Amino acid sequence: MPADPNRRIEAWKAKYNIQRVKETLDDRKEQMLVNVQSQFAMLCSMEEQVREQLNESDVPTILYVPYLDFARQMYRLSMHRSIKGSSLAKETKVLVDKWEGRKLERVVLKRIALEVFNVTLPEDAH
Repeated sequence: MPADPNRRIEAWKAKYNIQRVKETLDDRKEQMLVNVQSQFAMLCSMEEQVREQLNESDVPTILYVPYLDFARQMYRLSMHRSIKGSSLAKETKVLVDKWEGRKLERVVLKRIALEVFNVTLPEDAH
């Protein structure tokens, strides 16, 4: 039996009822605000730690942006609750390889991974 387009339209309207979406968001707004505030605090703290590592490594300030981009990717990866241990180390190695391919220094990337995120690359675990 072919799908009835009117039935699909009605289902879409029910699902995307803007008033219902607004009510749901209003109910969750306070907790969402608490969550985002804590995430921003952790993110800013992480970025400050990365800047300290970059400063200690004598990285030119013009290169801070790509190193911070690497660190933000590491942050997202490290905050993912299902990726830990050797899996996190392997994923970190992939990120380091990627950013080294973008002409960042491997030693600095590894230092950020170790000092800020406490992750040792598999090749260094011996």
